[in-house]
Amino acid sequence: MSRDPVSKPGKPPADAPAGAEPDVDFRTAMSGVRPHAAPDRVEPVIRRPSTRPRSTEADEQAVLLEMMSDTLDPEDIESGDTLTYRGEGIQDSVWRRLRRGNYHIRAELDLHGLNRDAARQEVSGFLAACQNNDVRCIRIIHGKGRGSPNSGPVIKALLDGWLRRRKDVLAFCSARPHDGGTGAVYVLLRAAQTHHSSNG
Repeated sequence: MSRDPVSKPGKPPADAPAGAEPDVDFRTAMSGVRPHAAPDRVEPVIRRPSTRPRSTEADEQAVLLEMMSDTLDPEDIESGDTLTYRGEGIQDSVWRRLRRGNYHIRAELDLHGLNRDAARQEVSGFLAACQNNDVRCIRIIHGKGRGSPNSGPVIKALLDGWLRRRKDVLAFCSARPHDGGTGAVYVLLRAAQTHHSSNG
């Protein structure tokens, strides 16, 4: 007695033509397969406008460029040792020229080695002579007070007060490094008064 051969699942029966695909249930074949998740939607990046005014950013950028440039004048930077006095009515261009040492120095006075009384007399006589000769820009060397470390630059401090009280002094400021730096001052004097006489 012959038995019909039992076909195993997944294989074609013995009498099936060559190349025939096994008859597999679709659901069985797809078991365990998971559909791909849809990719997350990429939202476009929206840059919010800055709340800072553009003019402010431009100003700050200009300041940075100026600080990094070589055109910044060292004399525009104040220091604790710097003497400055600008009388009323002095134009910016005049003040700038004085601070940069652009005026021709016509006369100078050196106060080294003098006590306060002698220094006061020298300054007074020197300024009077400059007025008489219509000298407009001068230099006074007062020193940096290194000879009197305990009391500091006494003559320098006194000179600052003397010059401020004189009507013939328009402005003064500490000199450029090559002219003595904070050990000297440029002084701009008022033009000498000219007196005209007439024979009536």
